[in-house]
Amino acid sequence: MGSDSDVKSPKPSSGIPDREAILAFIRDAKGEVGTREIARAFGLKNADRAALRRLLRELADDGTIAKRGRRLHEAHALPPTVIADVTARDADGEFIAAPTEWDEAVSGPAPKIRIVLPRYPKPGTAAGVGDRALLRVERIEDEEDGVGWRGRVIKVLDRNKGRVLGIFRALPDGGGRLVPIDKKQADRELAIAPDDAGEAKDGDLISVELRRARAFGPPRARVKERLGSLKTERAVSLIAIHAHDIPLTFSDAALHEAEAAKPSTLKGREDWRSLPLVTIDPPDAKDHDDAVHAEADPDPANKGGFIVHVAIADVGFYVRPGTALDREALKRGNSVYFPDRVVPMLPERISNDLCSLIPGAPRGALAVRMVLDAQGRKRSHSFHRVLMRSAAKLHYAQVQAAVDGRPDDATAPLLDPILRPLYAAYACAKQAREDREPLDLDLPERKILLRPDGTVDRVVVPERLEAHRLIEEFMILANVAAAETLEKAGLPFIYRVHDEPGVEKVHNLFDFLRTLDIGFAKGGALRPAQFNRVLALVRGRDVEPLVNEVVLRAQAQAEYASENYGHFGLNLRRYAHFTSPIRRYADLIVHRALIRAVRLGDGALPEDATTESLGEIAAQISLTERRAMKAERETADRLIAHHLADRIGATFSARISGVTRAGLFVRLDDTGADGLIPIRSLGTEYFQYDEARHALVGTRSGAMHRLGDAVEVRLVEAAPVAGALRFELLANAAGRRGTATRPDRTGRGKAGPPAKDRKPKGGKGGKKAASHRKAAKGKGGPRARTSKR
Repeated sequence: MGSDSDVKSPKPSSGIPDREAILAFIRDAKGEVGTREIARAFGLKNADRAALRRLLRELADDGTIAKRGRRLHEAHALPPTVIADVTARDADGEFIAAPTEWDEAVSGPAPKIRIVLPRYPKPGTAAGVGDRALLRVERIEDEEDGVGWRGRVIKVLDRNKGRVLGIFRALPDGGGRLVPIDKKQADRELAIAPDDAGEAKDGDLISVELRRARAFGPPRARVKERLGSLKTERAVSLIAIHAHDIPLTFSDAALHEAEAAKPSTLKGREDWRSLPLVTIDPPDAKDHDDAVHAEADPDPANKGGFIVHVAIADVGFYVRPGTALDREALKRGNSVYFPDRVVPMLPERISNDLCSLIPGAPRGALAVRMVLDAQGRKRSHSFHRVLMRSAAKLHYAQVQAAVDGRPDDATAPLLDPILRPLYAAYACAKQAREDREPLDLDLPERKILLRPDGTVDRVVVPERLEAHRLIEEFMILANVAAAETLEKAGLPFIYRVHDEPGVEKVHNLFDFLRTLDIGFAKGGALRPAQFNRVLALVRGRDVEPLVNEVVLRAQAQAEYASENYGHFGLNLRRYAHFTSPIRRYADLIVHRALIRAVRLGDGALPEDATTESLGEIAAQISLTERRAMKAERETADRLIAHHLADRIGATFSARISGVTRAGLFVRLDDTGADGLIPIRSLGTEYFQYDEARHALVGTRSGAMHRLGDAVEVRLVEAAPVAGALRFELLANAAGRRGTATRPDRTGRGKAGPPAKDRKPKGGKGGKKAASHRKAAKGKGGPRARTSKR
């Protein structure tokens, strides 16, 4: 019998294989490779496995191999499917690509991929320079011109439109200037001649193409397209929508399918209309796609246990595989939420009507019935296709107030029959969650509230209530149940996965915590509980925000995948998104797989769906999720920059949220606005970047500005269109020696060379240090970039 990794096993030996043999086995494996597969392939007994694990840890520590969940691979190798950017053509005219996400600090230079063109390419697979594409790749045995991989385009994800976006500011002569929307280009305006302005009006969001540069004067551009006016109420989010190519309108075919859809009936469904399920959402929610119910388990064998029902809108009934609605949903990947609007994954006829669990209206749902014991452990579960009728539409604060003894007219009659059983079931589930010990970071989220005209009214931090935690925990239980059912059925589906932190990040965290005299065990398997113990040690101390931020940065990014490597943050072995198919395509795939697994009728996952094909979808929707997050964050930055633009010179309390060689990033306490303090404005001395301590340290005074420090800052400049703010440091409240620094007469500070370029103990330090001393003597120190991130 062959090994699980689908590679011919080496001849078993009595000793531990050497490094080269292990690397060859990992390199040639097509399937999952972990300690178990290597031990089986080399015929290692239990007594040898501890030595094998030590050898694998050494290979990981020195960067030779990397680990993704339980899967090992060469640190510089690529997965079979990768998202890449087409960067150039080689001498033969073939396209060369590089992976979009690649950590050069850990794995070295990004590998080059030569794109192989099929004789008859499929529509949507012809990529060009500047495009981003999903590739299937394989290693080339004989590397040529530094190209070690070949790839085939599965799908082009993002076309290079060769455009620059910005706001048109009209000039009296009929021409104008372009104010860039990119933070990195906030101080680089483009000139637009009258003949190149087209129909652009002052305040329009426009797309331009660059003209040939002149010897003198600013760069020039020509207007290609008017995208909308910033004078409208919902203009700020429009910038991010166009900047990230987020689809804004649905095709006529998709809209026709949505309008033609009919409400669900009882045909092919169980009748749950008498079960008093309720929806609990934010007060401003427009769609209500999940409902919950709980009751004590009458089974005497489960004393103190509960039955929890979670019903989710049956989106799969309306959005069938291969339809226009399905194609539009996959293109979007997810809904995008801005303070002033939502760009939905599905048309409103589906998301806000037929699949919104409106009180009193019969609605189709895919539901799970879960039996919990008295300690909150799930004893059993089953999935059902049902027709339900929501008993009430409630919001979090309303529910919490009722349970705390302040019911209103809507919640008073629901308190004993519905709300108290929900909280009792949650009390059990909470025990199991605490026993599981998921990662417990305290990172409050801010919410921007707008006035009717679309401007910022205020920024609030919504209170985190037990009602929020109740819904969150029941949704997690439902997601786990979905993953378990599909694994048992042996069907392909899309997991929600979160890898454990990488070796390099753990080393950096260890070094940082050591500066605070906090211990962190690096050896053995990582568990969220190790991070929780660190967080508990600093709770209530001044360094709590700092440590929370650094622990967060040590974590990997969650994503979608068709292969499971667990969810580290939740400390779960298997996890899938099931609870929001209205706004996430991954959940729709899981619904289709469940319909097929439990034989629930129409809308099932197609028979030809494979782990490979779903892996391609998972990579694509992981990318759209990151696109949405970035667009939402940039829009919040622009709104707050507009809000603060008339407060130049005002002072604010803040915390240092980032430390780089360019300067300090700070986050204001009241609004959560982010901005830059350029290193040149910190004072008259050199500041050295201390990576281990996440700090800039003055080489003369020892003044230290560290991640998480409380500071007082003055707003110096605002660029609302780019969402960029620049500040000046007034005082550092951390109480460290020399931390209250002020700018010199010229406003310039001096950035010291990196630590590796400086010779310790007063030595001359060689050519690099000499060049820094020369620059300091003649020009006030190396100039740091002042552009915003």
